[in-house]
Amino acid sequence: MQCSVYKSLSKKDYFLFVPSAEAFTRVPAGLARLLGRLEKVMDLDLHAGRRLAQAQARDVLAQLEAQGYYLQMPLDVAGATPAS
Repeated sequence: MQCSVYKSLSKKDYFLFVPSAEAFTRVPAGLARLLGRLEKVMDLDLHAGRRLAQAQARDVLAQLEAQGYYLQMPLDVAGATPAS
């Protein structure tokens, strides 16, 4: 899946992944307000075998398909551990 990754300019270390074809059509308005201005970081060919810094690619893909976006939060906020 082709996706685009954006970083929040007002929330440090918050990244929003969205399917490139859909852009922000399924991102809730409340989340968009919370994140504020976004800056595009990269376009990514996301597949189950792709290594990501803080999440499993298959989990990101599942959320992109189910809800149309994936929000990556800082580890200290998300309570997660980096993918190994």
